[in-house]
Amino acid sequence: MSDIHTPSESNMTIGELAKAADVNVETVRFYQRKGLMPEPLRPSGGIRRYAEAARSRLHFIKSAQRLGFSLDEIAELLQLDDGASCVQARIKAQTKLADVKGRLEDLRRMEAMLEGLISQCGASRGTVRCPLIAALKNDASLSA
Repeated sequence: MSDIHTPSESNMTIGELAKAADVNVETVRFYQRKGLMPEPLRPSGGIRRYAEAARSRLHFIKSAQRLGFSLDEIAELLQLDDGASCVQARIKAQTKLADVKGRLEDLRRMEAMLEGLISQCGASRGTVRCPLIAALKNDASLSA
């Protein structure tokens, strides 16, 4: 006997699917428009029903997004989901890792520059222009 609050694994409405995957109904529709989620056929006079595979696919998409993959990259990963393309999936993950490392380097550089500018602001006294404002006006000093 199934719990009344738990949707049937092979017979979910879009609302039940969204709730089971912890997303908004509009998110499901958006992914359908983007071609990431198939849209089940509507039986005549009825409503579309989603199988458990749809919830798993939504989970896959959200997990990939949390790792920084774009929707286009996720579409490519979904095409590799057959298990036979592990090498290609690994290459995509390595490319994403290199991108993440590059962004981390950029963030560390930004952090160091901001810390320096903030400390200059704290040391500034009298009628001297604010070093932070001056640096932002003359962004040549920020592109180091």
